[in-house]
Amino acid sequence: MPAFFQDGFGLLVEDLTGFKKSRFCASLSPPQEQHGTNTTIDMAKLTKRDIVVAISNQTGMVQHQVFDVVQRTLDKITDSLANNIPVELRNFGVFQPRLTKPRVGRNPNQPGSSFVIPPRATVKFKAGKIMRQRVEKLSRELKEAAERGTKTETTAPNGE
Repeated sequence: MPAFFQDGFGLLVEDLTGFKKSRFCASLSPPQEQHGTNTTIDMAKLTKRDIVVAISNQTGMVQHQVFDVVQRTLDKITDSLANNIPVELRNFGVFQPRLTKPRVGRNPNQPGSSFVIPPRATVKFKAGKIMRQRVEKLSRELKEAAERGTKTETTAPNGE
């Protein structure tokens, strides 16, 4: 059963895995029965606020101080990228500013008309070794679970 508690920002729900979700992301309905690994992707997402609350709980620091540190970190990363300086975070990844090539665009509502989309600055992200390995592990688990799910669907009676 999920645990409900109040923090400085509002109502939070702690799900069965121990992750805290804000009231906007949490489902208040009872968890559905699952067989094997969950193959669906949960639409809840990790937010800056979730990061601040988790770090605050782990370190005992005040949430406002943690928020200030997290925000300054993100601001420094953004400033560096805006000044064409790549950001490398070991084992996490590399953010690198780059310029896209100009390309031809077409409006599907007006066949035959085309226009040039000018080049623009974007950020390319290349995952670090540890992140890449952990995500690949998730990918394998989801693939295996999907294969198990299709096998049970094909062998299960259709109820007629």
